[in-house]
Amino acid sequence: MSSIRVRSETKQLFFDFRYRGMRCREQTALPDNVRNRKKLETVLKRIEAEITLGQFDYARYFPNSTMLEKIQRVEKQQAIAQSMKLATPSFEEFARLWFEQMIPSWRQATVESYRFYLEKRLIPYFGKMDVGEISKSDIMQFRLEASKLNNGTLKPKTVNKYIKLLKMILTEAADRYDFTPRHLNIKALKEDKVHIEPFSIEEVNKLINTVRPDWQAYLIVRFFTGLRTGEIDGLKWENIDFERRQILVRETFSKGRFEYTKNDGSQREVDMSKLVYNTLIQHLGKNQKSGLVFSTRDGSPINNANFLSRVWRPLLALLSIPYRRPYQTRHTAATLWLGAGENPTWIAKQLGHANTEMLFKVYGRYVPNLTRQDGSAVEKLIASNIELGQGAFISLKPDQRELNQTEDNDDSGSIDFWDHLLNQPAYQNQSGGAL
Repeated sequence: MSSIRVRSETKQLFFDFRYRGMRCREQTALPDNVRNRKKLETVLKRIEAEITLGQFDYARYFPNSTMLEKIQRVEKQQAIAQSMKLATPSFEEFARLWFEQMIPSWRQATVESYRFYLEKRLIPYFGKMDVGEISKSDIMQFRLEASKLNNGTLKPKTVNKYIKLLKMILTEAADRYDFTPRHLNIKALKEDKVHIEPFSIEEVNKLINTVRPDWQAYLIVRFFTGLRTGEIDGLKWENIDFERRQILVRETFSKGRFEYTKNDGSQREVDMSKLVYNTLIQHLGKNQKSGLVFSTRDGSPINNANFLSRVWRPLLALLSIPYRRPYQTRHTAATLWLGAGENPTWIAKQLGHANTEMLFKVYGRYVPNLTRQDGSAVEKLIASNIELGQGAFISLKPDQRELNQTEDNDDSGSIDFWDHLLNQPAYQNQSGGAL
């Protein structure tokens, strides 16, 4: 970081800054006092500005410097290297090529999301610019304008997704065309904290005992396994290991197609509680036509929109339970396990998290004084609160446990030099206009 410092031997001030990758320390004849420091700090700010703009003339500021010869040699070498760099294509040309090359490595859902960001957001803004000439200022301005979309209601999380894709493209372009990308120090926008809304054990009991009989098994598995919507909708009997009492999560069903799970960590084995095991054993005799554990009457995968409109929303309304997305069943499973005292590592494994960091970040307030190490604690919770069939009782909600100088030297000659420099106009550009 640039600064004005004092040399201990002479008590005189000197400049300390970086230029062209080199540390530069230039001595002055000014003694250390408030007036001189303020003056040199003003000079230093101008130097930094001109370096940023690529208009700094070292000899103008330090005509007698012993560094001049080295500086001029480096400037010449860098100018030659710059002239030899490959010309870069337009952002649109490179982005489209890169996108097509990356498609085989992405899930289809990712391809569709990135295609939208590229076609509707990035190419309209950056398309005609040379990919190697996109500046930090260009990126910051794009981010500002993107934040104003939809009357300023676009979430920071969405804007960050645009910038993430832009960074991926620029990083690859910089690698292929040997230039320094300008996005390296751009931080993501602060995102709103996501608040979960899990169902209580009483609400779960009401829901699974009131839902239509043909959907009861579906809800029980959702509430007590933590499977994502795509994971349960794409679940096949071949991935139910009754011998080991495990559900093998191997693929998902989303937007009308089966595909690989969200990531490698989502490939996992989910232990079945006795309730889930018995439910699936009973359900096995009812639905084996299509190979899917849960399907429509004709054997096709569950239509999520149909489930929402015909089953989920009416069910919550009937029971006067505040509406929540079906994804909250996953959060419910996590909080029930935590409330029962299960081990966080086991829970993270059930959910497909790489470690417990996400668990404590999202569910921290639901973590009691943990002692268990497997799935046995939740068995007791289910047994004491869930009773299937007519006349099901709803027990009182169990208590949630909490984590337990002087200025008298004659320096007029040196001061005159810096005063003269500061009184001059800023660096003249090639057209002769002051910047």
